[in-house]
Amino acid sequence: MMFPFADTESDDITEEEYVPKEYGIDFKTGQLSGKIVEGVDALMVWCWIALHTPRYRYYIYSDEYGQEFEDLIGKQYSEGYTNSELERMTEECLCVNPYIEGITDFECVKKDEKIMLSFRLITTLGEQEAEIYV
Repeated sequence: MMFPFADTESDDITEEEYVPKEYGIDFKTGQLSGKIVEGVDALMVWCWIALHTPRYRYYIYSDEYGQEFEDLIGKQYSEGYTNSELERMTEECLCVNPYIEGITDFECVKKDEKIMLSFRLITTLGEQEAEIYV
């Protein structure tokens, strides 16, 4: 042993997996619920906030955080192209989170002035169905 004071027992310590925690949000109103949520529910809160934050607008967030849906507003793209761009932008927005592996079953429906995005969120902590109005 090179250093007699080195603790050899530290090799036996395993790293505990971090479970994400967030303040709960009522997804319909956007108001805080007053509860702390963990795991997949915390990731859903993170997704909701990320999908409601325009990318590059706020200095507090990195350039990788947020969505770029505003790039589609006022354009005369076909519905198919718009839907595929919304899916790409949504996945790009969400996959910066290390817990999120991807999305599947993506659908978007225009309702009045908003678009409802529905998809299955695939994470390292499990899967969750999501419906988010943007």
